[in-house]
Amino acid sequence: MRLPVTVAAPLCLLLAGCATQPVADTSTRNFTGGMPVDLSGSWERDYSRGDDAQAVLNSMLRRISRPLPDSGYPGNAPQPTQDFSKIVALARLAELITRPDVLTIEQSEYEISVSRKNDFSMLCEFYEGYAKRTQSEYGTEVCNWNGNRLESHLILPDGLLISHRFTISSDGRNLHVSTTVSSGSTRTPFTLNRIYMKFDLPETDFNCVETLSMKRVCSTGEIFP
Repeated sequence: MRLPVTVAAPLCLLLAGCATQPVADTSTRNFTGGMPVDLSGSWERDYSRGDDAQAVLNSMLRRISRPLPDSGYPGNAPQPTQDFSKIVALARLAELITRPDVLTIEQSEYEISVSRKNDFSMLCEFYEGYAKRTQSEYGTEVCNWNGNRLESHLILPDGLLISHRFTISSDGRNLHVSTTVSSGSTRTPFTLNRIYMKFDLPETDFNCVETLSMKRVCSTGEIFP
């Protein structure tokens, strides 16, 4: 997974003072047989469904700004004001991560790759019923199957965790992607839900060749070098 430059600002705020351990249990789970479901295809975001990032953030801030009445539990006390800025940073990061409107998923017997238009990609590798951890310059990525749901967890330094959960509809035409960003610097994770619809990528009508002048020439007809 390669994180885009646009996530740098919220990451800097969240990594300051974080814990040094992952904030969730990401142990792999074994499964028998082949992949439980086929997620492959081209998926386009359905903007009429799914969460609005600002609405989710506003609801969360209202909820945590006041305790439950007569609860008597210290854990239900309002969170410190300084935590709000970190929750806002989580929301901003989640919104940036889920911004791509097209997903391209390729699936084989052992691998699943998720390419995002103009953004980072994800790779899950499964061998002998187990997920293989992948390392990058950013951290460790762990995938697993939870029933028919594919889960991916990117563990970044200092306790920051980005999780994606992919669930396909029974008719195979809709894909629900739930993205959660959590940090050791605040006890409140932020989750956004996106819905994607399957579509067929149009075949390009252009043929292209590289000319001797090192320029690319494209045409809708046949090209003769």
